Amino acid sequence: MAKLPEPPSVAELSKVRADVQDLPKGALVWRMYFRAGRHPTTWDDFRSFGPVSSSRFDHHDEPPQAQGKAISYLALAGPTCLAEVFQETRLIDRTSRDPWLVAFKTDRDLKLLDLTGTWPTRAGASMALNTGRRDRARRWAAAIHKGYPKIEGLLYASSMRANQPCIALNERARNALPASPLFHRPLSDPTLLRVLKNTAADIGYDLR
Repeated sequence: MAKLPEPPSVAELSKVRADVQDLPKGALVWRMYFRAGRHPTTWDDFRSFGPVSSSRFDHHDEPPQAQGKAISYLALAGPTCLAEVFQETRLIDRTSRDPWLVAFKTDRDLKLLDLTGTWPTRAGASMALNTGRRDRARRWAAAIHKGYPKIEGLLYASSMRANQPCIALNERARNALPASPLFHRPLSDPTLLRVLKNTAADIGYDLR
């Protein structure tokens, strides 16, 4: 079984050649977020509080607190967002905490570290970086952020939807977001019901 060790020192990690994947200007990306609940947010917000135990690639400094480091989790397809966000309950809840689905095009090119190829192995990890212990993956994310100062996010494989591409943008990418999205609707919108039913059936989640 592939193992996920602790990350090397930042100095050692920075010597490993980065596999940079360029996300071009105008790339269409998707995000799921919640407008209500304990931590309401907006479509273009980067979460500055962290690290959060349920998230894989939070690069925030311990202990969990609001800080300059921030993150936003995205995907290249809307259904992947649904699979990722609702993975704990395997229930796509259309109303609780007022969930919204948004899609927008990036305003400039972005440099992502590709975790879907051979970089994890060369760096001393494995593909378990995408699927293994989240606490350890967060420590890798923190080391990556410090070791590669020009990297603006991580490209990784969804463990919940057939390794489909996901992106974790850090605060360096804030100015790559547009002034307004292309698509922006609550999951409670009746026009999304067919898509939600098809997605739930495809990944084996319930829908409410």
